[in-house]
Amino acid sequence: MTSAAGAVNQLLLSACIAELAALRFTPAGLPAIDLRLEHESTLDEAGQARQVKAALKAVAFGSVAERLARQTLGSGWRFQGFLANPRNGKHPVLHITDFQQD
Repeated sequence: MTSAAGAVNQLLLSACIAELAALRFTPAGLPAIDLRLEHESTLDEAGQARQVKAALKAVAFGSVAERLARQTLGSGWRFQGFLANPRNGKHPVLHITDFQQD
């Protein structure tokens, strides 16, 4: 499947850091970190309030990974990134491109 012109894969998510692995380095020497995010909110769906909970695996590279490695578990952030399936995985992973205090 090829990308259509103007196709968008962008995600903005407010979440807490539930799990944070140790900072690692790719074979090319790029800093990388794996984490799990948890989101909880009340949203409107079809005119009804709905309690939403979601857990999502995430990864970050470069300076974003180095910044994330210094954060504490349970801290809340607004994450920006895109979704991609890992080579050997079935479920999409959020690739974090930036984050800021929520």
